[in-house]
Amino acid sequence: MHIKIVECPRDAMQGWANWIPTEKKIDYLNQLLKVGFDTLDFGSFVSPKAIPQMADTAAVYEALDESDTKLLAIIANVRGAENAANFKRIKYLGFPFSISETFQQRNTNSSIAEAFKTVEMIQNICQKTDKEMVVYFSMGFGNPYGDVFNPEIVANWAEKMYELGIKTIALSDTVGVADKQTITQLYSTLIPQYPDIEFGGHFHANTDNWQMKIESAYQAGCRRFDGAIGGFGGCPMAEDDLVGNINTQNMIHFFENQGIELGLNKSEFIKSVEMSKEIFI
Repeated sequence: MHIKIVECPRDAMQGWANWIPTEKKIDYLNQLLKVGFDTLDFGSFVSPKAIPQMADTAAVYEALDESDTKLLAIIANVRGAENAANFKRIKYLGFPFSISETFQQRNTNSSIAEAFKTVEMIQNICQKTDKEMVVYFSMGFGNPYGDVFNPEIVANWAEKMYELGIKTIALSDTVGVADKQTITQLYSTLIPQYPDIEFGGHFHANTDNWQMKIESAYQAGCRRFDGAIGGFGGCPMAEDDLVGNINTQNMIHFFENQGIELGLNKSEFIKSVEMSKEIFI
């Protein structure tokens, strides 16, 4: 039973208050590339005014070692997609599409309807440049703004993404509100309904509820999970207290306890954990 682990140093770094020097980012990412993760969410091509920590993504990319790990970059508009598509080794372009109207405005300064048009244009760019689009359903398990949310809304947007030929959708627990019932209902409904789409989980959690989220999604059929060493990160546009990413160490222990072999290089992973302590200071 194959589990895909997506390591997300970009998500961990983007909201970090202290500037992380480019050379440190490069060293850390090259270390992560030795571990054997399925995918590395390494950077983003977005406005440096919005996310200054990611302003050096192009320079970082140029210094990354060759690896079997696939590279993913986040983009927020067509210009970013066109930029990212010029980098040959980037396989995935990730776009945050919000189930919450309020958050879509905060995150990309557009309405949901406008964001869907952007998805269409980015998907067209991906198809022309041999890239694949990963659509993140931000606020995919609910939101703190009072915007209407229910699983049917998520399913309706999944149908629209399917019609565009989107192959990967990551349900994103942007502010950490996902509960067992919603997680179970969404994955157990969407996965059999859209067998051509890989539904991942990008959960934000605290130390008390991370296992419930991973376990519920796994039992409901999810096989693609995002995490970040140390559990750092969160979305700076959410204006919350940055509930962190799922700690990759915890996630690995959980799956190994299920008897699942993840195919990761343990010694390189340990080195990565140690190096992370020099990054997030």
